[in-house]
Formats: sequence, C-alpha cells, structure tokens
Amino acid sequence: MLNTMRKHGVTLAIFAALTTGFTAIVHALTQGTIATQNARQQQLLFDQIIEPQYYDNLPRRRCYLVANPLLGPGTHRIYLTQKENKDNGVIMEATAPNGYSGAIQLLVGANFTGTILGARVTQHHETPGLGDKIELRLSQWIAGFSGQHITSEQDAHWAVKKDGGQFDQFTGATITPRAVVNAIKRAGLFAQTLPTQLSSLPTCGGAS
Repeated sequence: MLNTMRKHGVTLAIFAALTTGFTAIVHALTQGTIATQNARQQQLLFDQIIEPQYYDNLPRRRCYLVANPLLGPGTHRIYLTQKENKDNGVIMEATAPNGYSGAIQLLVGANFTGTILGARVTQHHETPGLGDKIELRLSQWIAGFSGQHITSEQDAHWAVKKDGGQFDQFTGATITPRAVVNAIKRAGLFAQTLPTQLSSLPTCGGAS
C-alpha cells in the first residue's frame, strides 16, 4: 500500500511539474501578443478622445503618474500628445467619486488652454436605463463635451441645466451627469496647470 501511494505521489508530482512548465511556456509565448493587443485597444480609445490628426506621437510613450485632487482620489495616469515634437494636449485618467452608485472612471482629453478635446467613461456602476446614458454606446451625451471651453473654476456654464449650466441631465437621474460634468471640468482645469509641473512628475513604469 505504501509503495502504491508513493508511486501515485511521484506521478502527481511529475504531472504538476509538467503542467506548470507548460503554463509557463504558454504565458511566455502569448505575453507579447497580449501586450500588443492591449496597446492597440488603448490607442483606439485614445483616437476616440482626441482625433488622430491632432497628434503624431504615441501617447502611451509619454505617460506620467499624477496624484492631484482635480483628477479625483488616488493616482492617475496621464498621456501627453505631440504634434511635430511639440506638446499640444493630454489624455487624463480621471475619477468622479460621487456618482449615484459609486465612482465613475473616465478618460478626458484636453489642450493646455481650457478646451476639452473629448471624453469617455471607462467604468461605472450607474443604474441601467438611467445613469448608464453616460456610455457612448447608449447615448451621444458624452460626445457633447468635445470642443467645450473652460474659462475658470467659476465658469457657470460647466454644470447641468438643473444647476444653471449648459449640459443636459437625464430624466430621473441628475446625480450621474452632474458628477461627470464636474469631473471633466476639473480635469480640464488640471490640464491648464500641467505645463508648469510636467518636469516634476514621475513617469509610468515601462512607458517608454
């Protein structure tokens, strides 16, 4: 009986070692492909936020880490765009912490003079049929921020209509669009301050 158990133990150990080795080989072979696909998907999203003709670099290679309340709680990545080797805009991760059902994650594109170039919601938990109209696949509402200008933190236009601003709210769901409007406004205000602090920001690991 003892010999039989030992044989089974050895067999299981060999099988485990082979399985682990095979998994490691598959991971090594597919890692590059996965990274390439992720970069491609990220670039497609960037091109939705800022029109491709606006820049001629790869923003993911100009990636910086930012901890600033204007972008929401936590640390966010920002990606610089360039045209003919001159910085002309930024794509920023931003968080609206006060959505109806929790934090709303966004990507916001802006130049350095107060104009929003585009925005997309990347993650949320808002109510289906109400707050989820912040998604482009369900509504064109988020596309309405492209080309909008922010004059200052006191710019009254940057609010939903219920609060005296210019942006539509959703029927039965004002909290969600209000949170997104404010988050995009704050991101745009941050972009205006970026050129003066860029040299002090840490770069993203492996971004270059």
